[in-house]
Amino acid sequence: MRFAVRYGEDHQAPGRPGFLARRAYLGTAGQPVVQYRLASPALADPYAYGRLEREVAAAVALERRYGGARPGAVLTRTVGFDLTSAEPFVLYRPQSGRPLADWAGRLAAEEQERIIGQLATAVRLLADAGLVHRAVTPGTVRWDGTRVRLCEPYAALRAGEPREPYGAAPWASPEQRAGHGTADPRDDLWSVAEIAYFLLAGRPDRGEGPPRDLADYRRLAALEHSGVFSPRASERPGPEDLLRLLHVPDPLASGVGAADPLDRWRAAYDQQIARKRALSGAGRPDGGAASEAAAREPRPPRASLFGRIFGGADPARPAGADRRPDGDRGTGRPAHGERRFTPDARGGPAGSTGPAAFVPPPEPLSAALSRGRMCPHCLLPVTYDERLLVTIDAKGNRIPLDLGAERRPGHRADALRKAYHLCPHTGQGDEEHELPVPYLTNGEPLTVALVGSSSVGKTHLLAAMLGEVELGGLEPYGLKCRPLNPEAHRTYLRERVQSLQQGRQLGRTGQQTFARFADGLLVSAGGATPRPVVFFDLAGEDLAQDSEVGRFLMGVDAFVFVLDPLRALRLTSLDPVRQQSGLRRRELGDEAFATVLNRIPRQRGGLVAAPVALAVNKSDLVRFEPVVDRWLGRALMGRHDPVAVGAESRDAYAFLAHHASAAWLKPFDDCADCTLHFVAATGGQARGDRFPHGARPRRVLAPLLSLFASCGLLPGVDTAGSLGPGEGNVR
Repeated sequence: MRFAVRYGEDHQAPGRPGFLARRAYLGTAGQPVVQYRLASPALADPYAYGRLEREVAAAVALERRYGGARPGAVLTRTVGFDLTSAEPFVLYRPQSGRPLADWAGRLAAEEQERIIGQLATAVRLLADAGLVHRAVTPGTVRWDGTRVRLCEPYAALRAGEPREPYGAAPWASPEQRAGHGTADPRDDLWSVAEIAYFLLAGRPDRGEGPPRDLADYRRLAALEHSGVFSPRASERPGPEDLLRLLHVPDPLASGVGAADPLDRWRAAYDQQIARKRALSGAGRPDGGAASEAAAREPRPPRASLFGRIFGGADPARPAGADRRPDGDRGTGRPAHGERRFTPDARGGPAGSTGPAAFVPPPEPLSAALSRGRMCPHCLLPVTYDERLLVTIDAKGNRIPLDLGAERRPGHRADALRKAYHLCPHTGQGDEEHELPVPYLTNGEPLTVALVGSSSVGKTHLLAAMLGEVELGGLEPYGLKCRPLNPEAHRTYLRERVQSLQQGRQLGRTGQQTFARFADGLLVSAGGATPRPVVFFDLAGEDLAQDSEVGRFLMGVDAFVFVLDPLRALRLTSLDPVRQQSGLRRRELGDEAFATVLNRIPRQRGGLVAAPVALAVNKSDLVRFEPVVDRWLGRALMGRHDPVAVGAESRDAYAFLAHHASAAWLKPFDDCADCTLHFVAATGGQARGDRFPHGARPRRVLAPLLSLFASCGLLPGVDTAGSLGPGEGNVR
């Protein structure tokens, strides 16, 4: 909405470094508001914008939940915000009354009891919204003789987030001041108790535990016996328990807030999981004895690559049962009419996995070289042959590499680390291609393809992912990453990742005549043999046209389907962005989704066996929808939690099912193992070719971690058990 505005004078906003405050009067009626804006000099602080965004998220959540309800009068009401302007801001209704600090020693006993009861009510409302205010002090709480009002939630954290050191004694709890543990609504109850003591005693306490003279104040007996003055949050009562002790009615007992319309779709998600369990043979949907027995049985190994590509393979057949000895062993080519796969060190076909494959022990180089690998481009096996080694110069010329005379092991290893191996299967008319040597000399490769139409943000998402990897984002999960090829990785970082981190919009991926992967990593865990992980990022037109460029998709190990809210969601709040970007909503889903799903092989009841992650990209456009804010506003946990992955998948499915047509959920419907994630590759919309407030990726590693967990790359994750809550790990 737009208004003619009259502004008052700027002044520094207390408790908000870098923010300016001023009165403003909107429209001809002159509606008064208070504006807090992030001044231009403060935009250089990478955390200042995040603090404003977090404040707006909390304010909007409270306004949507309690804005029209009577109990919500204890909270400051928000009017609007703009996070895309040159100086982002948020607007609130002016507060009435005076700070409690001005009332010390002047309040009657009945008024004090009313204040404490209303403050406990406010904490109860915040807690039910999953928020911890953290700034409840006599200076920030106002009293107008009838009602208290908390200040704006500029310091709020979500309950369960790591505490950040904030506040001063005695108003902030000892744990909050030290930044220990996770934010808890009972942190705010400590502040309420200290205010109660201050109003009655006329002076603040020291703030380290129960006041020494607490027993002298009989009116504080309920607080004393409740444990609310304990320095540890775990020993304090919950907000609803404190209300009961104070004989204050619980405002939520009367059902404040509307029913969640997504609940019906969460139930639909559960039904879909049960359906896929039954189709894939993971157990009875009712979770009965048959399901439990199936979970205890060892799971059959993953189907061979031949079976994954051509279908009909029996994964339970002994490894090598279909191999014939009559291939052209000198060249590594299969006999005419045959696709031959070189056995790996575990006796299975190259590209197969079993329980032992998930954490392979270190093996000698000779064993890795003798196995062979499937070329991810032409889907034929390549056995290491030193006669096919090349280097590639700055002009792209392939220069033969002869290491026959090199006797220094260190120099030889360094040369191989940077070398390429020509694929021997280039036929007449085919584009010559090659593989990084480490792709052939390490553990089982993992190929990951990003799927989506043009302009959905695949390129930005991949760049954001690999940028987080480069910053050590996978290390908390026990993973170490090195480049698959150092020079190619440096080029990708320079041209893609660094450009994005500097706030530049990346150019669209051009159409190709031959699919080449964008970048690759060597990923290892716990001293195990590193596994090559390569990423394909093709133009949306190439994916949607079912052309020969996409034939490599039949051998891809895992997929990230990238969904664009501008095309998918019926939300009218997205219409201005759609108009600005020239995009239209599509009821029939993403053309690339349908084309790819129709192309890749299916097993187990007609479901796609390869693990899939459905990434709702550009989620920053809908980040103030409650269910999106629940996930996008939280950092990743630093450990893989299947329960949390299932909960996010369930919420994302419900959100999409409620706001989009069923066609957009086709990857989830068609794939046995599919998780759903809210992600934001850039965190904002570009203006021209730049992101005005920089690129701020959110949760971009979540889809990748989910795929790694399914493919046995995350240490300590059991991929052989039955389905976890909300997960479809049934490969």
